Amino acid sequence: MKMKEKLAGYLTLSRKERTGVILLGLLIISLFLLPPLLPVPGPPPVSPADTAWIVAMKKLEQKEESYPQGVPSSREDPVRPPARAGYGYPARSGTPSLFNFDPNTLREEGWQQLGLREKTIKTILNYLSKGGKFRKPEDLQRVYGLFPDEYERLRPYIRIGEVTSSPLPAWTNEKRDFEKPAKVTADTRRVIVEINTADTSALIALPGIGSKLAQRIISFREKLGGFYSVKQVAETFGLADSVYRKIEPLLKLEVKTWRKININTATAEELKVHPYLKWNVINALLAYRKEHGSFRNTDELKQVMAVTDEIYGRIVPYLVTE
Repeated sequence: MKMKEKLAGYLTLSRKERTGVILLGLLIISLFLLPPLLPVPGPPPVSPADTAWIVAMKKLEQKEESYPQGVPSSREDPVRPPARAGYGYPARSGTPSLFNFDPNTLREEGWQQLGLREKTIKTILNYLSKGGKFRKPEDLQRVYGLFPDEYERLRPYIRIGEVTSSPLPAWTNEKRDFEKPAKVTADTRRVIVEINTADTSALIALPGIGSKLAQRIISFREKLGGFYSVKQVAETFGLADSVYRKIEPLLKLEVKTWRKININTATAEELKVHPYLKWNVINALLAYRKEHGSFRNTDELKQVMAVTDEIYGRIVPYLVTE
C-alpha cells in the first residue's frame, strides 16, 4: 500500500499543473494551425528594367558607323585596353600595313596606315610643316612619342630622297644658334683645318662657324673617339648643310688615329657612350657574345641580326677584337 501511495503521489497532478499542461498543449497546437491561416505576403514589386545603358551603347555604335573607314574617331573606345602612358590610341585603320615611304613627303593617311598613334603623327606633321626634314632614317627615332620597337618595325621601309636643308628638329627644346658668320677674308678662305686636332680657335676661323658650333664639333669628335672621315663633321648637331658645304673644302684628315673599343670586353655602359651604338644594337652584341663567346674578328659582327650593313660600316672603324 505504501508503494502504491508513493506512485500515486508522483503521477497525480495538482490543479495548477493540469492547467499548465492544457495551456502548453493548446500553444503547441496553435503553432501548427496558425501559419496556414495567416495571409501570405505578395511578391515585392518588380522595378522596370534599366535600359539606359542599352540606349547609350546604341548611340556609340551609331557614332562609330558615322566615321568613314580609316578615319579615327575623336572619342576613345571605352572597351579598348589603355594605351601606353602619355600617348593616344593607334589610328583605327585596321591592321597596320608596311610599305616603302619617305617620311618627308608621307601624308597623314600614310602614317595611319603604318599604324602610328595620332599624337605621334601630329608631332611629325608639325615638325615637317615648320620646314623640318629627315636627313637619314635614324632621325625618325628622335621623334617624341615614337617607341623604339615602332622605329625598328619601320626602319627597313624608310626611303629618304634628297634633302636640301637640315633644320633643328621641332621636338627638341633647344633653339638653333644662328651665329653671326665670321668675316670672310682672303686669309680665312685659304685656311685648312685638320679635323682631328683642331681646337675651337681653328674651327671658328672657318666661315659660318661660331664658338658654340666649334665646341659642338669638338664634343662630337670626343664622343666618337675621333673622325675617320671628313663627312662625319656634317653629323654635328646644329650644323646646317649650307654651312657644311662652305667649310668642307677647308677640312682635311691627316691624323688617322682614333679611340677604339674592345668589343670582347666592353660593358653596356661603355658601349652606350658611343653615338653610333644604340641600345638595340648593344643588347644584340652582348647577347651574341654571351651565347657564342668572344668575337674572333670584326667581320663576325655581321652575323648579329641587329647590325645592318649601314651600322657595320659606320661603327667598325671604332671596334677591335683583342
